[in-house]
Amino acid sequence: MDVIDVNIAVPISTRNWWALVIRGVAAIALGILALAEPSMGLLALSIFWGAYALVDGVFGVGLAVRGVRIVPGSGWLLAEGVLGLAAGALTFLWPRMTALALLVVIATWAVLTGVAELAAAIRLLATSAVLSIGFGMMLAATAGTGAPAMPWLIGLYATVFGVLLICLGVRLHEWIQVAERFLGEVGP
Repeated sequence: MDVIDVNIAVPISTRNWWALVIRGVAAIALGILALAEPSMGLLALSIFWGAYALVDGVFGVGLAVRGVRIVPGSGWLLAEGVLGLAAGALTFLWPRMTALALLVVIATWAVLTGVAELAAAIRLLATSAVLSIGFGMMLAATAGTGAPAMPWLIGLYATVFGVLLICLGVRLHEWIQVAERFLGEVGP
């Protein structure tokens, strides 16, 4: 029987499970910060969210570029990463934006991120995709109420989204370990 190379059999995006965990940790850090200090100023919230969006975008683009020829839906992951980079850059280029403008940027990012995750057809991301779309729609619906609820909404969303990303990363790590054991048993 032929030897099966685990590096070919296991997609690159699966082998980079740790990138999802880092994205999750960054989201949870943003969530805890927003929940712990809901009275922080709009400028501080904007900077922290912008930093999160940039980190998330970098890892999204990195995963997509490394798996573009192997993983179906990598183009959507690339789109999600580029959206994160653009949203993060926008918040740093215009840090003193109004609460409504920040809300629009975050809501748009959340909905488009959710759509990209659904389009990527990654079943494990379906929950986070629905969460992102729901969060974006909730932000858009509360646009008229102003900034007081924003830190709470952002904090709750980021924390739950981060936990989902960490769970996905751990699950992918378990899958690769099973694949390596199985493929090791198949070889000579």
